[in-house]
Amino acid sequence: MPRPLRVAIVGAGPAGIYAADALLKSDAAAEPGVSIDIFERMPAPFGLIRYGVAPDHPRIKGIITALHQVLDKPQVRLFGNVNYGTDVHLDDLRSFYDAVIFSTGAMFDRELRIPGVELDGSYGAADFASWYDGHPDVPRTWPLEAEKVAVLGVGNVALDIARILAKTADELLPTEIPANVHEGLKANKALEVHVFGRRGPAQAKFSPMELRELDHSPNIEVIVNPEDIDYDEGSIAERRKNKQTDMVAKTLENWAIRDTGDRPHKLFLHFFESPVEILGEDGKVVGLRTERTELDGTGNVKGTGATTDWDVSAVYRAVGYLSDELPKIPWDTTTGTIPDQGGRVIEESGEPMASTYCTGWIRRGPVGLIGHTKGDANETVANLLDDFANGRLLTPETPETDAIVSFLEGKGLTYTTWEGWYALDAAEKALGEPQGRERVKIVEREDMLRASGAIQ
Repeated sequence: MPRPLRVAIVGAGPAGIYAADALLKSDAAAEPGVSIDIFERMPAPFGLIRYGVAPDHPRIKGIITALHQVLDKPQVRLFGNVNYGTDVHLDDLRSFYDAVIFSTGAMFDRELRIPGVELDGSYGAADFASWYDGHPDVPRTWPLEAEKVAVLGVGNVALDIARILAKTADELLPTEIPANVHEGLKANKALEVHVFGRRGPAQAKFSPMELRELDHSPNIEVIVNPEDIDYDEGSIAERRKNKQTDMVAKTLENWAIRDTGDRPHKLFLHFFESPVEILGEDGKVVGLRTERTELDGTGNVKGTGATTDWDVSAVYRAVGYLSDELPKIPWDTTTGTIPDQGGRVIEESGEPMASTYCTGWIRRGPVGLIGHTKGDANETVANLLDDFANGRLLTPETPETDAIVSFLEGKGLTYTTWEGWYALDAAEKALGEPQGRERVKIVEREDMLRASGAIQ
């Protein structure tokens, strides 16, 4: 009787779990069967949904319900708290599996090359999101001394950062934020938050719903300058062909023409302002300099030479995420992704790397919404299965399902399981229950391991 196809997936975020789902729905799942092990460096699964999505977005976190159904399948196992490159290596995985899929996502801030970016008070959005999402590997405190704050970027991450800074701590208390985050946000002094984009309303990358949510807080007054509502031929064409772009533009137009209200925290959305320098004194941020831009007819912009200095004492850079280079895997330093063709990892020679695949942001960069990774995973898995059907996969030395368990335990590694996630999930919900909250996130890695049953 033929043994099942053994696949290792590195990264238990949506991309990796969607890849597992594609394998489970394939013809191979029926004959000869599939056996999937997912490795995750955090003690808990779900990647950026747990550690990148703002806590006041339960709708997006609802995607976890669908991911749960995949991880519940008997053909899938989770090995959490296991780090690729230190705990397990490519050669190790190849000895146990027919194929390896990398889906490690993007957790770091893309570089912004302007003067002053190194100043005290200049922060990366990814670092701030890791703090308010209770990531175990970041500091437990965050400096929130600035009364006036700038956020650079016009994507959903920029909106998350701006919203968390502009809301009150008690507004966020019903969410899953840990106690240290609530305490930190209670000390937040921000009264003005300024979001800057170098292009116009039609080029903003906000989702319509996320944008409208800014205006739902009783404490946040959203303000748009009427002079920033401008469109050229390229912008008008984009609005006509893209319904979401048009909805975003209409929302911004409505905010630009209304009277300013009296909510205590002001959130300004600025367009046609390109950051050119973060201003500093004595090593600390004291302002932001932007250059006014104008549309060039195509939807792109050009500088006008006119600059403005903004009085802010903290700057958050929300200009994109960046993936981390993986040991023994080809890497494109320009794009910060794994070179691939259809999800097959490509070596410097231009040839596919045997039995090695990638999907999600590590493959195509941190673009698109969570749902976009489904198509990505389907393509990668289709090519993996094509290689399997045509005998192009390497043959592992020890494909037995218990071999990896013996390996991890032989190295003395403490790992979590899918059953452990259920225990951690229950522990977090129990913490929230006395406060009438759905859950309170456990932050410390050791506490997560203990709640998961991985340690006593």
